[in-house]
Amino acid sequence: MAIFKQLFKVILLAGISASAFASNIMLEQGYIRAMPASVPNTAAYLTLSNHGPATELVSASTPVAREAMLHTLIEEDGLVKMRHVAAFPLPEHGQLTLQSSGDHIMIMGLKAPLQLGQKVPVTLGFANGETLNIELEVKSPHDAPAAQEHHHHH
Repeated sequence: MAIFKQLFKVILLAGISASAFASNIMLEQGYIRAMPASVPNTAAYLTLSNHGPATELVSASTPVAREAMLHTLIEEDGLVKMRHVAAFPLPEHGQLTLQSSGDHIMIMGLKAPLQLGQKVPVTLGFANGETLNIELEVKSPHDAPAAQEHHHHH
């Protein structure tokens, strides 16, 4: 009987471990915008694919800055303004694209200037409780994927 208890525990732990590492959300592409050393803020742009049920991106953080916030651009009285938002929807079996002309992650209060080519760790948090640890490369707008860059300056 004891052997069955041990076998059950091993199977249970293996199942928990496997589910903990099986994320439905994956980074397709992304980067952090290179800025002059004197500028304390930048932005991250990326595309996520969701291979599971719908959820929302609700947070972002990085050790290279004081904070990271979800932002969108809105036009108000003929002016384009940035606004903090609580979440971005990530549809079931769909994609979320954050780009300079719309939704993005503002990275504020850089602790040190970022260097071109630097890999920056970012943790994304989702409404379903999942987190996704990614690395985004610092790129100049000229080297960024064309679909994500529309020369908007923060």
